[in-house]
Amino acid sequence: MKPAFAAVFIALLGASPAIANPVALTHVRLIDGTGSPPTEDMTILIDGPIIRAVGQNLTLPPGTQVLDRTGDTVMPGLISDHSHVGQVGGTTTGPQFYTRDTITAELGQYRRYGVTTVTALGNNAPILFDTLRQEAHARQLPADLFGVDAGIGVPRGAPPVNVAPDQLIRPRTPTEAREAVGVMAAHGTDLVKIWVDDFDHSLPVKMKPAIITAVVEESHRRGLRVAAHIHDLADAQRVVAAGVNILAHGVRDKPVPPAFVDTLRTKGIWYIPTLELDEASTAWADEAPWTRTAFTRAGLSTALQQQITDPAWRQQHASGKQARFARDSLAINLQNLKTLHDAGVKIGFGTDSGAMPLRVPGIAEHRELALSVQAGLSPLETIKLATGNAADLMGLTDRGRIAPGLRADLLVVEGNPASDIRDADRIVETWENGTSVPGPLSHNGN
Repeated sequence: MKPAFAAVFIALLGASPAIANPVALTHVRLIDGTGSPPTEDMTILIDGPIIRAVGQNLTLPPGTQVLDRTGDTVMPGLISDHSHVGQVGGTTTGPQFYTRDTITAELGQYRRYGVTTVTALGNNAPILFDTLRQEAHARQLPADLFGVDAGIGVPRGAPPVNVAPDQLIRPRTPTEAREAVGVMAAHGTDLVKIWVDDFDHSLPVKMKPAIITAVVEESHRRGLRVAAHIHDLADAQRVVAAGVNILAHGVRDKPVPPAFVDTLRTKGIWYIPTLELDEASTAWADEAPWTRTAFTRAGLSTALQQQITDPAWRQQHASGKQARFARDSLAINLQNLKTLHDAGVKIGFGTDSGAMPLRVPGIAEHRELALSVQAGLSPLETIKLATGNAADLMGLTDRGRIAPGLRADLLVVEGNPASDIRDADRIVETWENGTSVPGPLSHNGN
């Protein structure tokens, strides 16, 4: 972005009503979400919930509140393509947590950690979820909310979660599968989600091919895209052949072969790695350095803090079959992300945060940034996944980038995350809905 934006600013003023109480963030380092290198000494003019102008040496309208952010970086708010809401309370999960208060609090935590748009990918109670989603779109909640009404699982199979009957549909026949899609479509679901994994052979059955086909065909007939929960390459190949649009998790049992990579690229299928899903299974027990930072601890409930500091709990979760499975899965996932990204496959951003207590809203997303860099992506490439790419996966053209006319969903951090992704954790404030909230450390007085 260049000083020519001053001309854009003037043109916008001529086409718009007078700006009342705009805010200017001045002298910032700008990462615009397109993958372009940072631009120094920029000004972002915020008019309510909208970015009015971006440029250098802007002439600001009278009454503008000027906030000098010298030394800070402004990037788009993070966008989650795969999270969950209303499933966790402290260290337990269950349908009793699917309440307005719980979900609003979770969205507040996402916002404090810089996540301004959340996609709840399944297990949602339609009546409450649809109401909250409309309120979020109307800027009445801490963060915007999209997602899947309920979801489609397998009788006696995936997902092995404790949810209410209206949060998950388990069709037994293709006819029931098509009816399930119809029910979700009637509620205005943003996507359709299917679970096809057997969770490391811990479940007796997987979703039948006929069910997958029925869901995909009916969804596409109704103009809906399908996201599939997978773990193994064979399942990923199976659902891709059936026509799914999004792989909701990374392939984690073996390296992806060239033919599969080419299929994803040529068909334009989106891939959400969810690296943090497996890291979270062992990192807390291992007492990984990031789990002990003030930034992390500020987002934990009292119950979770007590659990992860219990020596007996740590010993139980640091070893054994499940821990080995998680570590092995993460290693393959990191490798496959690098392979697919370098090949030009469409990569989204998500963590499965909120599905289980150890996948903590907001914290998980910052770990996903760090893990993506660990996989071999540059910090700028990683930020693009979490902003511009994540918006594109959801078809959201009004966010994920910083430019005039787009939503003022902004994350302000100290330092330069384009050089060191850890600086993305140094949150000053998050902007959305025309207002800012401080980062988690400021919020908690630490």
